[in-house]
Amino acid sequence: MLTDSKIAFVGAGAMAEAMIQGLLNKGIAQKQNIIAAGPREERGQVLQDKFGIGATTDNARAAREAEVVVLSVKPQVLPGVLPLLKGKIKPEALVLSIVAGARIDKIITGLSHSSVVRSMPNTPAQIGEGITVWIAAPGCTGAQREQARMLLGALGDEVEAEDEDQLDMATALSGTGPAYVFLFMEALVDAGVHLGFSRRVAEQLVTHTVKGSVDFYMHSPSHMARLRNQVTSPGGTTAEALYYLEKAGFRTAISRAVWAAYERSAALGSGRKRGQRPDGEK
Repeated sequence: MLTDSKIAFVGAGAMAEAMIQGLLNKGIAQKQNIIAAGPREERGQVLQDKFGIGATTDNARAAREAEVVVLSVKPQVLPGVLPLLKGKIKPEALVLSIVAGARIDKIITGLSHSSVVRSMPNTPAQIGEGITVWIAAPGCTGAQREQARMLLGALGDEVEAEDEDQLDMATALSGTGPAYVFLFMEALVDAGVHLGFSRRVAEQLVTHTVKGSVDFYMHSPSHMARLRNQVTSPGGTTAEALYYLEKAGFRTAISRAVWAAYERSAALGSGRKRGQRPDGEK
């Protein structure tokens, strides 16, 4: 469905590059049908040299002939981009947004275009190992939904949400999630150094432990709580460590952090400033 379609990326950053690479590697799109637009000519040249695609600094020019327009700009740049694209997109084209916090109605209104899909990819998408939650506006056809599924599949797995609020939930859980994992890993490495390991060895032990644990879980039919119990001997070292984590409120801290991220994502989507209530009062 996308092999012969012209695809324009408005925004030529890391996530756009990851999607372009995935589309080409999986044979979903052809390089001669892809164009990337961004303000820096040198960045476009990098993508052109690497993938053989087209590049421009003119967003409207990139979008004008495309059957699929991917909005991949920074959230703070989007308000300035939408007016430039308004009226320049084909009526039958699909607009796929990977802009964090930008709600569908804002994009539809800003572009005067009804076929919009909003998505929330995460950092591992840059190596094709991401998970993306997405939702389509009512104006999207069944064929356009499948196009969106294929496009996001270039970044890894994808999950269609039941309502748009789940995009804010995904932002807090999977979008921000890699930061939680990296912080946990960093803390483990520091603990290893405190014990006496060199930082190099501590990093090696931690990264392999985390990766191996995830891989083991993915290949196991057991619930993660059962797997945890299997390595927790009564009165043993693991039981002692878990006791202190629970005593320190480890689960509660994670839960509160995710909830805080969700509230912040919802606030950004509604245009509220930090600490501002929905009614506009402080």
